[in-house]
Order: sequence, then structure tokens, then C-alpha cells
Amino acid sequence: MRSLQIVGPGRAEWREVPVPEPGAGEVLIKVLGVTTCPHWDMHLMDGIPMFPGRPLSYPYTPGQPGHEATGEVVALGAGVDALTVGQRVAAWRDPGHHRPGCYAQYAVLDEANLIAVPEDLPPAAIAPLELAMCVQVSFDRLAQLDAVADARFGVSGLGPAGLVAVQLARAHGAHEVIGIDPLPDRRGLALELGADGALAPGDAALPADRSGALALDAAIDCTGLKVSIEALMDRTRGAVAIFGVLREEVTFAARHWSGLSLLGYGSHNRAAAERALGFVRSGQLRLEPLVTHALPFTRYEEGIALLRARQAIKVLFLPWTKES
Repeated sequence: MRSLQIVGPGRAEWREVPVPEPGAGEVLIKVLGVTTCPHWDMHLMDGIPMFPGRPLSYPYTPGQPGHEATGEVVALGAGVDALTVGQRVAAWRDPGHHRPGCYAQYAVLDEANLIAVPEDLPPAAIAPLELAMCVQVSFDRLAQLDAVADARFGVSGLGPAGLVAVQLARAHGAHEVIGIDPLPDRRGLALELGADGALAPGDAALPADRSGALALDAAIDCTGLKVSIEALMDRTRGAVAIFGVLREEVTFAARHWSGLSLLGYGSHNRAAAERALGFVRSGQLRLEPLVTHALPFTRYEEGIALLRARQAIKVLFLPWTKES
């Protein structure tokens, strides 16, 4: 089979490797599609650790950072009893980059990290389930404060996570959803996916402060940027959840002290994955519109260049499609 390996900044190679065999508690899947996790892919191709201060060395683990994958079960390891050969599955949790990833034609995953999915969904409609699980974790934290139902809800950053958040806010009962992003095409897609408004940062239609009639009741930041998080804090009455990877210090000031909760991230869990999958099944969460390009695995570097130029939101890589 063929597997991708990032061998150095800006360089990815496809190599012939043996098909792996599943061990106890593991499942071998034929990978039908993998979507990019843009920041993971771009950071590794740029030679920058995804999380500040973490070590990074090359050649990187084969098949990584591919983890948003869907496929078909082809073999079961000892003790696997929840899945069957021929079943369609998606990876709902990334086990980490210490083991081969899913940028490969076949991959071995722990049974515990797979979830059965409808067979009629094309790869683009289900491969990003792991991202949906991740965003759902933040909504579960907001739900503990009863912060979303009937809320005027803000989403800052309309990349893949933000576009999922727009839909989950609606699914969780927000009465109005406002997306914020500098890119017009992403604002347009947010409107198509259920946002009531989509504004550029600094737009005069954004609330001026936390006290006015237009203030947000709750919000989620999907950028990880100080300027974005603090802008939400200055415009939100109740709760701001930080989903984006935080690389800067943010200031919780005296003006935020009265009534505002700032939430960090929670823990990945299967219950969140099952809730996200339920929203996909019901049609309340559409993942396919996030996939703007589909390419064979052999054009990996081209796909990452599209992400870097912001010409793609997510790229779906197809391991069995020939070069085109």
C-alpha cells in the first residue's frame, strides 16, 4: 500500500509500505477519504510545532497528521466485538502522532476510536466527524451554563471549526447566530449553513459593548487569536468559549468581571462524537460544504498550498483515486 510521510518542511513523499495488521483491540480499515485538519497540516509542512513549545522532528510519523478519516472495516484484531468486517466507520478521536496516521490506503486504529456511520454518506460528508466532535465538546461546556439555548450567539472565525460551530449553535437552540470573519466567501458560506448574520471584524453592525441591546449572550472563538477573543469578551454578556488553539495571553479585565465566564477547552469524549453524529444524521450538521477541494493523495503538497492561500477550507484526500 502507499502511505504519506512528511520528510521535512515543505516536503511530503509517498512510499510503498506493508499493509499493517491489527493487534488486540484494533481494527484495520481501508481508508476511503481523509480531510485536512488545516492547522495541523500547514504547521507540519511549515516546520512549526502545532502547539507552542512542543518538540518537532523529521521525518514525521508516517501517515500523520491524517486523522479525520472514514473507511471500511477489512480486518479485526483479537477482542474486537463492536464492529464487523464491511462496516463503514469514521475516526472520532485522534490517538496522537506517536503511531501511523490515516494518510494511507490502509490504517490500523483502536476500536475505541472508531464509530459506525451510515453507509450512504460520501467521504466528504462524514470524514470531518472528529472535528465536529471537538467543537461539540465546547458546546457541552457552554450547555453546562445554559448559555446557548435562546441566545444571540457569536462565532468568531469561519474556518472549518467555525462553520461547524454555526450549525451546532443552531442545533443547540440559539435564536440568532452571528458569524465573524474577514473573508467574504466564508461569511457567505456561514449564511448558507444557517447563520442569521455574517460580519467582518470591525463592522459597525457588531455590538459596541456588553451592555447594549445588540450584545451577544454567548460566543465561541475558533481562531485562538488574542484580538478575536478579547473582541468577543468585550461584546458578550454571558460566556465565551475558546476553541481555537491559544498561542497568546488574553486579558480578562475589570470590565469583564461582572457576569462573564471565559471557558477553556474540555476533553475529547465519545458522547460528544455520538451527539455530533446524531446532528449529521438529522441533517442539522452538514460537513460536506466544508470540503471545497478533493484531490488524490499524490497531490498533497498542492492541497496544503490551497489551504495556505485560503483558497480551500478543507481538502478531501482520496487514497484510491489515480493522479489527475
